[in-house]
Amino acid sequence: MPEKVALYAGSFDPITNGHLDIIRRASKVFDKVIIAVMTNTTKKYLFTYGEKEDLINSQVANLPNVKVIDGKNRLTVDLANELKVDVLIRSMRNTNDFIYESGVSQINHLQDRNIETLYLLSDPKYANISSSMIKEIITFGGNVSQLVAPEVENKLKQKIKGIH
Repeated sequence: MPEKVALYAGSFDPITNGHLDIIRRASKVFDKVIIAVMTNTTKKYLFTYGEKEDLINSQVANLPNVKVIDGKNRLTVDLANELKVDVLIRSMRNTNDFIYESGVSQINHLQDRNIETLYLLSDPKYANISSSMIKEIITFGGNVSQLVAPEVENKLKQKIKGIH
């Protein structure tokens, strides 16, 4: 039986506990999960691709079937084809995500009809977490300890301190 492999692509700036929950759950369903740090041209990043990869790797070190790669300046479908992956993992927190993710899925399917998208619903405790919100909270000295891992929180504080 062929190995079941999925691709979870995102900007992960930074990786949140919500992302980690999706990764852990996907790693139970698939033989291998590839996390791709991608480019989203609508976002302004705090971390470099390398920094994001390092942060993600530190958080998934206990998941032997998870691999982190750089997907910078690539279409997700092209990367999936290169990796010979036909399942994309996407997460949904709320109805806004449903609307957005439905459009992404349709565009990906137009690019390659063999690509399927598997949606994992966020755990309700992570349903309102976004990387943008976390950056905003940390910028103004708020507490994000329940939203990101301690290492991620420390890196966020260092980055924000360097900017201000």
